[in-house]
Amino acid sequence: MIIKPMIRSNICINAHPVGCARETERQIAYVKAQKVKRGTKSAKEGGKGPKTVVVLGCSTGYGLASRISAAFEYGADTIGVSFEKEPTEKKGGTPGWYNNAAFDRAAKEAGLKSVTLNADAFSDETRDLVISELKKFDSKVDLIVYSLASPVRTDPKTKVLYRSVIKPEGQPYSGKTMDMMTGKLMESTAEPAAAEEVENTVKVMGGEDWVLWIDALLKAGILAEGCRTVAYSYIGPELSHAIYRNGTIGAAKKDLESTALRLNDRLTAAVGGAAYISENKGLVTRSSAVIPIISLYLSILFKVMKEKGTHEGCIEQMERLFAERLFTGPEGAAGEVPVDIEHRIRIDDREMDPAVQSEVTERMASVTDDNFAELGDLAGYKHDFLAINGFDVEGVDYTKELERMDSIN
Repeated sequence: MIIKPMIRSNICINAHPVGCARETERQIAYVKAQKVKRGTKSAKEGGKGPKTVVVLGCSTGYGLASRISAAFEYGADTIGVSFEKEPTEKKGGTPGWYNNAAFDRAAKEAGLKSVTLNADAFSDETRDLVISELKKFDSKVDLIVYSLASPVRTDPKTKVLYRSVIKPEGQPYSGKTMDMMTGKLMESTAEPAAAEEVENTVKVMGGEDWVLWIDALLKAGILAEGCRTVAYSYIGPELSHAIYRNGTIGAAKKDLESTALRLNDRLTAAVGGAAYISENKGLVTRSSAVIPIISLYLSILFKVMKEKGTHEGCIEQMERLFAERLFTGPEGAAGEVPVDIEHRIRIDDREMDPAVQSEVTERMASVTDDNFAELGDLAGYKHDFLAINGFDVEGVDYTKELERMDSIN
């Protein structure tokens, strides 16, 4: 089988097993190089960084990058949870399944304990399973990363299924969007969400499930003294607020942020720990490509930041979050965390730099089909979009026949 990307309406619906594995290995190599550059000591080398880490939503994006940073810079044993479509010999699985397989293989080669559960992270049964696995570890949990990004969630108590939507609130939103395969610009409109849709999106992507996880882990008595938890959010530029920050997703993120304050108090009292929101940089995801204005904004942002030498992908962001925000003490210990006035970690600082935003805003106002190649980074955006699914990855021969779809070799 020769696997080529299948793209429908700016969404890639298949994945390349070998490409996904190589992209995961590229991220691991970056973290290993940063470990040497920073002089970070792993747990086995006497370092005081995290030793046992739980990553909820571990298979792609920021969750995968967080797990890689914890394991391959700090030497942490990890438990990861994600819900993936498993491949068969002839049918492909989701990118996350292949990413997880590549991570587990590399962790085993490095002598690190790695437990990956293909399960619904929103269910109580999965919480019980994670706790059961954690009790087999040699140490208690130092860090819980909450990086779930699912379109649906079933309430574990009522068994009601909720669906999230990406819509503005109050009135329709129109903006330019970009066909990533051609670079052609077009207008896209999103209709406003009904009140029930806002509530459902908060139910799926807000802080309720995060609380259930922390409560369950606390009750099980497996959190280490000083244990921290972090969840991920996004603020972005003013021009995107109507569809994002002030829309349905923004409502869920604001709920997540308020949840962090409550969890911070709870963890401080229980184990001397803390809870944080990390506001991250805007990056290409499997969903961002279909949100009005976001794909165009990101393409122009990438061009500007690359020109300034400040561009970062998921792995660069998460490695910096760990090394320069969460674990800043001696020998990688959990030092003081710099936060803004709302107790948020701002690892989006390079994106939101006034000079960057000023240049992006100017380009957004003047971009057309004729000058987009000059003002934006179509090639970079397209690469990131394809690489998420294992395509356009350096070192992979895409003309080579694959014998099986359930192997990453």
